[in-house]
Amino acid sequence: MKRLTATVHGEVQGVGFRWFTMRAATRLGLTGWVANEPDGSVTVVAEGTDEALDELTGLLAAGPAGAVVTRVEAHRGPAAGSYQAFRVRPSGHAGD
Repeated sequence: MKRLTATVHGEVQGVGFRWFTMRAATRLGLTGWVANEPDGSVTVVAEGTDEALDELTGLLAAGPAGAVVTRVEAHRGPAAGSYQAFRVRPSGHAGD
C-alpha cells in the first residue's frame, strides 16, 4: 500500500472537483481526503494500491467537466493506514 499526496492547480475550485475526486477514489477502493486550499488549488491525500493511485492520478490530471487543470504535483510514499474511508474536507482543514 502506498500514499499519494497531490496538489492540483488550475481552475479546480467551484467545479465539483472535490466530489469528483471522492467518487473516483471510493470507486477505486482508496482511503484519504480531498480539500480546497486558500491559494485556489486542491490537495488530495489517498492511500491504496499503486494501480489505483495511478488511475486516480490520471483522473486528477483530467478533472471533471468545467475544470481546467494546469498541473498536478504528485508524490508517493508509504501508506500510514490511518484512514477508514475517502472524505471531502472543508476549506481551512488542518491537514493530516
